[in-house]
Amino acid sequence: MMDAAEPTGIALLGATGSIGASSLDVIARHMDRYRVVALSAHRDVAAMERLCRRFRPALVAMADPHAAAALRRQISDLGDTAVAEGAAGQAAVATHAEAQTVIAGIVGAAGLAPCLAAVEAGRRVLIANKEALVVAGSLIMNAARRSGAVLLPIDSEHNGLFQCLPARPGQPVSLAGVERLVLTASGGPFRDRDPATLSEVTVAEACAHPNWSMGRKISVDSATMMNKGLEVIEACRFFGLPADQVEVVVHPQSYVHALVQYRDGSTLAQMGNPDMRTPIANALAWPERVAAGVAPLDLVGAGRLDFAAPDDQRFPCLALARAALKAGRGATAALNGANEVAVAEFLRGGLRYDRIAGVIEETLAARPAEPDDTLEALIGHEQWARRQTTESLQRGRHR
Repeated sequence: MMDAAEPTGIALLGATGSIGASSLDVIARHMDRYRVVALSAHRDVAAMERLCRRFRPALVAMADPHAAAALRRQISDLGDTAVAEGAAGQAAVATHAEAQTVIAGIVGAAGLAPCLAAVEAGRRVLIANKEALVVAGSLIMNAARRSGAVLLPIDSEHNGLFQCLPARPGQPVSLAGVERLVLTASGGPFRDRDPATLSEVTVAEACAHPNWSMGRKISVDSATMMNKGLEVIEACRFFGLPADQVEVVVHPQSYVHALVQYRDGSTLAQMGNPDMRTPIANALAWPERVAAGVAPLDLVGAGRLDFAAPDDQRFPCLALARAALKAGRGATAALNGANEVAVAEFLRGGLRYDRIAGVIEETLAARPAEPDDTLEALIGHEQWARRQTTESLQRGRHR
């Protein structure tokens, strides 16, 4: 009689965020298949302590050194869990020897370096961090080819595309009979709002997504549709198709996550209830399937599916993202940095919602020469955009 297979070791980057919570929910349903060996977070000590006591990872890392010190004190009775800190700690989680699969769930550019480390280590990497491909897409994809890493998208839209495509993950699909990739967007909370009133948008309104439960930053990105712009960039770089073959349509119900149109006239769609556990479960088990705790889509109950073109006046960030993609890797890195600073300022109450796009556009217009295609140069370019945007905001030109 053959012994049962050993559970797959999982390292989770961004364990206390929304992707982390959804990932751990799926993992907890299949503890016979998966074992949490390493976790990372920014500074939420209380949440990380709870995860350590439940999953007993061998290693945890806190980006904030003070949080790491506090966590060490809190879990001193758990002798089998080591606590690391800072960038080195994040990298240690991403490359843990017992982790065959790494979930890259850190939001923003902070997740780039550990994601790249996991790819260079040849792991199976589940990518939720769209900024990794936006800032350093060619580095990630080239590293995967060198190391043999398997990359699987867990953004709902990109995972939907992946499920509709015949190609293996990370390989170009331009020769697979594909005519067009279609990403759907809910339109966020302001899809039907008069653009003339967007100057009055509050933080609470921008963070109140009608369909998805997400963190504050990505909720604002959804409202501005910058998230969809970043996803266009990600799709082009992950699947190897040019921008004119990646389309965005507004689909308010969020039941259809992505579509692939083929040259023979066929269109395949991936559908399901809007729940991040579905794409996470798909990527964790691929090429198999496991339960995610998500109910099947009730087509009769759904009743109708609506689609529309995005409104450029209401969503100028989508056009900014396409322009940055056309301009090159430095522009997409700058786009990401400028957006993160502008959204943070809006969430802090220092910037009007309707001026987010203008702040980003000003930074892109001031961009210096194209950076080299190295991690240091691209991060440097992204950091330049952060400084430039911060200085612009401090001058008060967009208040």
